[in-house]
Amino acid sequence: MAKTLLLARHGKSSWNQPTQPDHERTLLDTGVERTRLVGQWLARQEIMPGLVVASHAVRALDTARLLAEALGYPPGEVQVEPGIYHQGAEGVYELLVTLPDDKDCVLLVGHNPVLTQLANLFLKEPVQYMPTTGVVGVGFDCEKWEEIPLASHKVLFLITPKMLRP
Repeated sequence: MAKTLLLARHGKSSWNQPTQPDHERTLLDTGVERTRLVGQWLARQEIMPGLVVASHAVRALDTARLLAEALGYPPGEVQVEPGIYHQGAEGVYELLVTLPDDKDCVLLVGHNPVLTQLANLFLKEPVQYMPTTGVVGVGFDCEKWEEIPLASHKVLFLITPKMLRP
């Protein structure tokens, strides 16, 4: 597989301030802990993204930075893409085909229902929803991101914090 896409849903976030705009919601302490747990698992799989892209929402950007840190990617270099927050699955899929071809592994951090819809494009057994800090890894047999719609693919893993609890 020449290209690897990691689709990650943001960590568990706070609803404690009902008047706070949605995109400003922060991660709960449990969201941080679970994200670190998943990040450690990804690091043990020797996953090394060449690019990390996240929604501009605070909870998604914080999740991306925590995962990036666990994977040896500089957290300060996480790219922000507001379209991940504002667009539906089709718009985010269009973003995927424009990723830079010199990046063979890309981690994209976003939100439901879009992440579930994207993951279900590749999963043989669809999921009802992607849990918080759930990550799906998909390998594509192609050299350019624009080729992923027609490329053969293989789901490499689906990991959630619940799967990692002792």
